[in-house]
Parts: sequence; structure tokens; C-alpha cells
Amino acid sequence: MISDDDYAFEGPVEAPAAARDNNPPLSISELSFALKRTLEDRFGHVRLRGEISKVSRHASGHVYLTLKDDKAAIDGVIWKGVVRGLGAQPESGLEVIVTGKITSYPARSSYQIVIESMEPAGAGALLAQLERLKARLRDEGLFEPSRKKPLPTFPATIGVITSPTGAVIRDILHRIAERWPCRVIVWPVVVQGDAASGQVAKAIRGFDQMTPDGPIPRPDLLIVARGGGSVEDLWCFNDEGLARTVAEARIPIISAVGHETDTTLIDFVSDRRAPTPTGAAEIATPVLADLRWALSDLEGRLARSGSRLLEDRRTRLRAAARGLPARPEDLLALPQQRLDHAASRLGSGLHRNVAVHERQLAVVGGRLSKGLLDRAIERRGDRLAAYADRFGPAMKRRLDRDETRLAALSRALATLDPKRPKPGFARIEDAEGAMIASAAALSSGQAVRIVFGDGARAATIDGEGAAPRPAAPTAAKPAPKPTPRPKAPTAGQGDLF
Repeated sequence: MISDDDYAFEGPVEAPAAARDNNPPLSISELSFALKRTLEDRFGHVRLRGEISKVSRHASGHVYLTLKDDKAAIDGVIWKGVVRGLGAQPESGLEVIVTGKITSYPARSSYQIVIESMEPAGAGALLAQLERLKARLRDEGLFEPSRKKPLPTFPATIGVITSPTGAVIRDILHRIAERWPCRVIVWPVVVQGDAASGQVAKAIRGFDQMTPDGPIPRPDLLIVARGGGSVEDLWCFNDEGLARTVAEARIPIISAVGHETDTTLIDFVSDRRAPTPTGAAEIATPVLADLRWALSDLEGRLARSGSRLLEDRRTRLRAAARGLPARPEDLLALPQQRLDHAASRLGSGLHRNVAVHERQLAVVGGRLSKGLLDRAIERRGDRLAAYADRFGPAMKRRLDRDETRLAALSRALATLDPKRPKPGFARIEDAEGAMIASAAALSSGQAVRIVFGDGARAATIDGEGAAPRPAAPTAAKPAPKPTPRPKAPTAGQGDLF
């Protein structure tokens, strides 16, 4: 039996020691980066197939997207330097196959794939992407017929952009040589693969930058050609950058990519589409033999038309000749007779005309007489004398008065003329002969000339001015002390003021 003493405490009792764990704790960052290394080591190279959604192009140039299938999704990122080299540009709804590595984003504790390459998953995805790009370019007006340039009728130089090997270039050169021998410039490019679109666009820009009078003349026409192939093989000619380069080119371009049933994006933006490369050569060139035949036919038609015209004029001349008399003299006899008759009446007509004018002059002269003219002159003289009697004295008095005033003004002007001083007056001039009109214009030691009426003398200014006159004394105040007199001037000089 247990008693209460069994539960009595004799002193403090220590708690049992907790079990110790030798695994140190990790920080969140350490765990996140450990998982990141594990994912990258385990899934350093993977290929995924899925549908793109939530495409976001950052201002830095990176592309963020999501790959999904019917059950799961994974985030993806494409770095800026990889975007340009992708086989297909990321678009929402496009099914693609991507290659890259799995990594994590520690800031959100999520994993993602860093995409290094991307290609469409199949023909259906390629065509869907092509239709979306085609609709966008159509909305921009790049397919409008008004933008297409006319092809030259007789090209002197043709540029061909295609692979230098293969049957395409041989077919084009052979067809041009037999139809329209002209200069052909070939710009070799690859026509399949990722680098094809860039090389074709560079070739178009290179031809476009040539000058007509340069060492290599600029072509009048360009042909972009390639043989047939699958949708994947021809996909480089559906590149958006290449399509815009074709649309912006100044030289007319014929697109001859694939067979007649193949259609690429540059077929819609080029100025003319050819069903085959050989068809492009036929569209670009006329047939020299046909032109020669046409020229010969035109020459024959011209000769026949000239002959018919001459024969028609000859027939009309014969018909008109039948209505003429047998001798040319008979044709001129009647007009000559009318001329003789008119000439015989000309002398008598002139005499009658002179007689009529003589009679008219006599009638007019009878109404004129010297007395009539004299009376008119006398009347005008009387009127002039009346005007003279009326206004003559007044005008004479006014002239006399004005003459008196003019004489008085002339005398006053002569009196005031500074160039001719009167007795008791003089004119001060500086060394250059300019007249000095005020004391402020003079300075001490300045050389001047004093001009009198009968001559001139040289002088020098001594002193700043004349001494003030002393004031008169008043009765209330004592007389002020006299102001000392200034020193006498030296001989030959004087104080002018």
C-alpha cells in the first residue's frame, strides 16, 4: 500500500534532459539555393512540349511565359540574347517544343524552365502562327495592291537571290538566256534553316543600296527563289522581318518560293508571285524572238498602211483630175480675165475718188476766212489786256514788297555771317579750322586762331576762365576786400574769357 510519505519531496528535483539533434537548422535562402542546385543538376537538359500562354515581353528584352498541357503548367523564361535566334517566336496559343534547363526562382520558391531553343510542335501550330502573322500584316496594309511596284518590261539587269548550288539557279539562268539575254547577278544565300531569313533580307538590302552608275549596276528586278519542300523547310520565308524587308525594297521583287501549291508570307508582300522559279524567269523577261517577230510584223503593217494611204491619195487625185479642164491655161483663163477687168477700172476709180475729196475740201474751205480767224485773235487779246489791267498793279506791288523783304534779309544775313566778322567782333577756331561756339569747348593750353574782319592771329588758352566781377559795396556792410587781380598774360597770349 502506498502512503503519503512516498510523495514527500526532500529537495528540488531536476527535470530530465531533452533529447539533442545533431542536424543544424537551415535558413530559407540556404534551402532555396540548395533546391535550385539540385534541380539544375538533375534536370540540366530537358525537352518539353506544350502550349504557350501568358506571354510577357519585358522592357529589358527578356520574355516570360507559361507552358501548359491539359493537366499541368510550368513557368518559363527566355533571356534577351536567345529571343532573336528562336525557330519560332513565342505567341499565346502556339504549341511548341522547347529545350532548356529546369531551375528555381528562390524569391518565390517556384521552379521554372530557362528556354534555350523553341520550335513549333507541328504543321498545325506553324500554320496557326502564320495565319496570325498574316492577319497582322494585312491589317497594316502590306498586302495592298496599291503598294506593289510595276515590273520593268525590258530589264537590263536581273538580281537572283537563291542558293548557288542546285537546280533552281540553273533553271533560272537557262530560261533567261534563251528568252532575253541580259546581265544576271546572283547573290548566294542559304534557303533553309534559321540563318536563311537573315541572309535573304541582307541580300535584298544589299541590292537595294547599289547605285545605277556604280561598278556593279543596281538590278532592275529581283527574284527570290527556292525549290519545293515541306512547311518546315519553307518556314524561313514566313519570317516577319524578311516580309517587311521585301515590302520596303525599292526594287520590284518576284517571289518564286516552292512549287505552285506552296505559299509563303513573302508571296503576299512581294510585287509579283511566280508559281515556280522557272515561271519567275518567264515573268521577268520578254521573249526576244517574239519581240523580233512583233517588230517585223509592225514593219510590214507600216509598209502596207503606207502603200494603202498612197493608193488612196492617188485615187482621190485621179477623181479630182477628171473634173479639171484638159489644159491648165483654161483653169486660169477666167480668173485672169476678172483681174484684167478690175485693173482697167482701177485708174478711173482713183480719179473719181480724188475728185470727190476735192469737192469736200472746197466746201470746207469756203466756210473758213482770214477775218474770222482775226476776230478770234482780237477777242483773245482783249481778254488778256483786261486781265492785265485788273491784276497787274497788285502783282507789281506784291513783287516790290517781296523784293524789299529779300534785300533786308540778305543784309541781316551778311551782318550775322560768322565767316565775315564785323569790327569789334572776332571768331575763335581750333587747329582744324572748326568754329568754337562756347567756353566749355576750350581747355587750358589749347591752340586756337582768332579771326578778325581784316586778318587772323594765333593764340593759346591760359587759365580755366575769367575772374568773377567783384560785387558793389553796400552802406550797411563794410566794403569787401578787393579780389587780387590775376597775373598779366605773357606777351603774344591772353585770356579770352
